[in-house]
Amino acid sequence: MVATWVVGGLGYFLAFTSNEAENAVKPVAILSVGVVGIISMIRHSLFHRSDAIRMGWNSGERNNFQIETGFANLAIGLPAIAAVHFDWGTSAVAAFVLAYAIYFFQVAILVAIDRKNGKLNISRLAMMIAQTAFLGYFAISALHEAGMRPFD
Repeated sequence: MVATWVVGGLGYFLAFTSNEAENAVKPVAILSVGVVGIISMIRHSLFHRSDAIRMGWNSGERNNFQIETGFANLAIGLPAIAAVHFDWGTSAVAAFVLAYAIYFFQVAILVAIDRKNGKLNISRLAMMIAQTAFLGYFAISALHEAGMRPFD
């Protein structure tokens, strides 16, 4: 989990140091979406038992939903890296970043309604909201700078 935070944070840091939104979205796509997606797949799918314990979901059995979540992370992460590497254009790069923002928005909703012993996990909810905000900001900024108007 720490590797996810470090790599994702590095992507955002590099993006915030860029002067142009079209360039800023690239380290976000590679690191905060691509590498984070790969790490998340490894954590959720390959090391699913230890990850379930970390999240308090250990039922003593394999959780296919958790493994599926890992594959979903990979399905967004790998094309995000490919979009930058093969220069598919700002719209494609931003689309994968925006897809991950939508994914994390949905996770934030689940965290908000999931109560353990009646308590809301504020730190996890804050992390999901921050992920959604950063990813959405960089994706929409890049689309606007490229002349696209996704929400106009």
